[in-house]
Amino acid sequence: MDAITQARAPAAPPQVSRRDAPPFLPPEAPVAMPGQSLHAVGRPLSPDRLRPPGLGLRRAFIVLATLAMTGIAAEQMYLVLSVSSLTLLECAVLVLFVILFAWIAFSFANAAVGFVLTLSGYDRTLDIDPEQPLPELRQRHALLVPTYNEEPGRLFARLQATYESIVDTGRRDSFDVFVLSDTTDPATWLNEEKQYLALLERTGSKRLFYRHRRDNVARKAGNIGDWVTRFGGQYDSMIILDADSLMTGDAVVRLAAAIERHPDVALVQTLPIIVNGGTVFARLQQFAGRLYGPMLARGIAWWFGTESNYWGHNAAIRVKAFAAHAGLPELSGRKPLGGHILSHDFVEAALIRRAGWAIMMAPSLRGSYEETPPSITEFAARDRRWCQGNLQHLKILPARGLHFISRLHFLVGIGAYVTAPLWFVFLIVGIMISLQAHFIRPEYFAKGFTLFPVWPEEDPIRAAYVFGATMAMLISPKLLALIAALFNDGERRGFGGGLRMITSTIVEIVLSALIAPSMMVFQSHAVASVLLGHDSGWNVQRRDDGSLPFAELMRRYGPLTFVGLVLAAAAYAVSLSLFLWMTPVTIGLSLAMPLAALTTKTGWRSLLVAPEGRIPPAVLTRANELGNELVSADTTLDGALHDTYLAQAHLSQLAPPPPHAPGEIDKELVVARAKLTEFDSLAQALTLLNARETRSVLSDPDAFRQLVALS
Repeated sequence: MDAITQARAPAAPPQVSRRDAPPFLPPEAPVAMPGQSLHAVGRPLSPDRLRPPGLGLRRAFIVLATLAMTGIAAEQMYLVLSVSSLTLLECAVLVLFVILFAWIAFSFANAAVGFVLTLSGYDRTLDIDPEQPLPELRQRHALLVPTYNEEPGRLFARLQATYESIVDTGRRDSFDVFVLSDTTDPATWLNEEKQYLALLERTGSKRLFYRHRRDNVARKAGNIGDWVTRFGGQYDSMIILDADSLMTGDAVVRLAAAIERHPDVALVQTLPIIVNGGTVFARLQQFAGRLYGPMLARGIAWWFGTESNYWGHNAAIRVKAFAAHAGLPELSGRKPLGGHILSHDFVEAALIRRAGWAIMMAPSLRGSYEETPPSITEFAARDRRWCQGNLQHLKILPARGLHFISRLHFLVGIGAYVTAPLWFVFLIVGIMISLQAHFIRPEYFAKGFTLFPVWPEEDPIRAAYVFGATMAMLISPKLLALIAALFNDGERRGFGGGLRMITSTIVEIVLSALIAPSMMVFQSHAVASVLLGHDSGWNVQRRDDGSLPFAELMRRYGPLTFVGLVLAAAAYAVSLSLFLWMTPVTIGLSLAMPLAALTTKTGWRSLLVAPEGRIPPAVLTRANELGNELVSADTTLDGALHDTYLAQAHLSQLAPPPPHAPGEIDKELVVARAKLTEFDSLAQALTLLNARETRSVLSDPDAFRQLVALS
């Protein structure tokens, strides 16, 4: 059985042959990656050859359309509020409404453009055309998979499926694959190595590599930067995947070919499609992303042009450009706004564009996939980290030499989180106005002499129109995407037919509207937490199971449900109109706890169906088959240490301890080595060493020998 045929066979539990430990890494090819200054001015270069015609007019259209819609809405809201003259609270409502409506109008303008482009056919940015044969590759490229405490079995299942798909293209020799581990959990670390060694045996490949970083400085950005400075010199591009990413070989090859064909391009970003949604919440995200995402991506790519953005994964990057211009500075001040940059992707794209390279988006390239958190709780935890990263961009906005579209990317990212507390304040001020109107008697005669009273004038019909128009613009992008899909025979069949797609869209709109108030509270809390100086840390993300025990469900969502019920009762006690006005918020909050429980379930299989869920692509089917088989092979730390060959392989790739200044010591390692001299067995060592000490032992060759000698 040859290596490729063997790779297609069902994966047996990882067993490695008893031979010399393989090299975990290829020879190094160092390249300099200097840190960039936020005060330096980039080269005044522009990739004009790649700029789409009329790009300035496209951007002017988006801006003018947003301003026009916002101006009309602002005028109508002013007429609603101006009884005789605006009070301070009414002025606050008007200002907040204008800001929030501008955000809605901006999204609507993008969606309208994307709708027209979607109806017009396939996008062929950078000559990426799926109807044409795969291009040949002349350069070497790297596929990088950074990981941090992920489940090794599923990680290597996705990696093997992607690699096999690359092999199927006939371009295997153009790619080297690297797993870049920042894992801190000792058992997970050794299981990663076990799965890696088994993958080498199954595929027979000499182009798969594994590197574990001793100190995960600067998190994912530092992980990628470490690879670039050590190995980047021998590759034209690197395709970055997240631990939950999956790509077809066709997509990988077309991305690499786009970098080769267009020497002015430094980065090509794809649109990852969410797959493997198991819970109701995950399938809600999967359906929404699959139906609305491609249309919205076409819209933003239309006016982004050569100043597109980078989302951190499922993208191809020219190594030379990244190394020369994407070395991130450390922000001044304390965490959470200071220190290492969390949302590094936006900043890397802005710095590379500042140096004159094109940043492009390929919104219609299929074969790019990712997963999503399984519950509202896990989604909010990830969102908290993203919130901190985006708010850090406040310190990067003033950087010199950035393209104005790059600054706009930062503002949009910041706005995605700042609008949540603005909506919250808007709600509170609206309640205060209603209370003021109910409990404070109006003054019919102004101060000073007047013969005629000033009667309050209300315009409930106009207010209803403004409210209805705002809600319509919020929902319109979803309806436009639905219409575009209904007119496409392949898409309509992929979603299970027109009736099922329409029903699923209605369910998605209703569920998203009910979840929105809880997310508003979570995001408002996240913004406040960051501004008050609380760091999010670097937590492991749960991917498969988002369920919570009742006590935890009550602790997290009980207060939201209680507040929703109290607000509804208080509003009804004041007036029916206030109760009805607050209904969209109070219903969502009142149902927060049952919604959180419901959306972690795995039912509703006939609704919220996406094409990749009905008929999974081959690479996804293969990854899931492998995942079910390989997860069972992950073992405990004790079991891993009793595997003689695994221990030998682990020891072979450990580097000597790094040099340190006089007086600086690894306290965990010193304490662990002292403890090791007292232990009688491996079981005793694993019981009495804490996680940090165990990790230090696994990182040090001499200490690791001491530990293994106890087995």
